[in-house]
Amino acid sequence: MKQFLFIVIAVIAMAAMAQIDPRLYRHTPAEPYENTYVEKIADDTNQTSFLIWIRNGVALHKHEWHTENIYILDGKGEMTLGDEKFVVKKGDYFNIPKGTPHALKVLSSAPVKVLSIQSPHFDGSDRVLISTP
Repeated sequence: MKQFLFIVIAVIAMAAMAQIDPRLYRHTPAEPYENTYVEKIADDTNQTSFLIWIRNGVALHKHEWHTENIYILDGKGEMTLGDEKFVVKKGDYFNIPKGTPHALKVLSSAPVKVLSIQSPHFDGSDRVLISTP
């Protein structure tokens, strides 16, 4: 019981310390888009960070040498991650290890908006399409 209580307190403390810049929630695409809109917001040799808006979905694909960290800023979707499927919504975080097939099907009327952090630096050349949406 003490371990459970410690874990609960630790999770609450981490959630309270974790802060996302509120400007990311308010930021909107600079132009109209059909299914996806991607905006690079930070970049160096170790990582590339994007804001991504998705209306319908993202086809199953993988990255040969990139790890991707995703934080859901808005919307709701069904995430495929390897052999697993689960629902993601605002406030959720998950990690996609390099080489892991992943896809997203949007379930909300609003687009799914994510903060995507790819490491190391991302230029798109290792994105391997597995299927179409």
